[in-house]
Amino acid sequence: MDIFWLNWLLLAGVFFLAVISPGPDFVVAVKNAIMGSRKIGVMTALGFAVGVCVHTGYTLIGLATIIAQSVLVFNLIKYVGAAYLLYMGIKALRSKGFEMVQDDLGANPVLMTPLQAFYNGLLTNILNPKATLFFLAVFSQFITPETPMIVQVGYAATCAIICFLWFTAVSFVLTDWLIKQRFLRFSKTIDRLCGGFLIALSVKLALSKA
Repeated sequence: MDIFWLNWLLLAGVFFLAVISPGPDFVVAVKNAIMGSRKIGVMTALGFAVGVCVHTGYTLIGLATIIAQSVLVFNLIKYVGAAYLLYMGIKALRSKGFEMVQDDLGANPVLMTPLQAFYNGLLTNILNPKATLFFLAVFSQFITPETPMIVQVGYAATCAIICFLWFTAVSFVLTDWLIKQRFLRFSKTIDRLCGGFLIALSVKLALSKA
């Protein structure tokens, strides 16, 4: 059992580093938290976490091997993900900024519903080839035929929980009223930067090789 705990610590450490590194999830998390509300940020984080469950799920049931051995499947995932990032980037570039609709309490601008934020986070994570490659290259290394199913589920749950907690923390920080007001003054610039970064990521992913 000691080897399982060691693998758990290693997996948690590697996954945490992967989660906090800049990527599509982080860009979307920052954008939704700043331009939306704390609830929107948390629901986006939940979407990311469920996306992680999808990735770990197909790894656990053996689809990782199929994808790894199929150039066609790999390229399909890659191009679909790149197209989605390109769409999000173009949409952000065309944005005219975010108009504040405030009441006497200084309410947040309503840009999307919590359910839309959840699906936004879910699709961003699921269609991110970086996440797919991570679980194919790293997560599957901790799973062997001798690994009990309960341990495998524990590994998967750990990744989902780390993802949710990290991006929830990001949303709590960025939805602080003072921090948010400063960011909202530059909402159009922030949207342009996020859009440009997403487009750059989509091009990089589309040109990457299996």
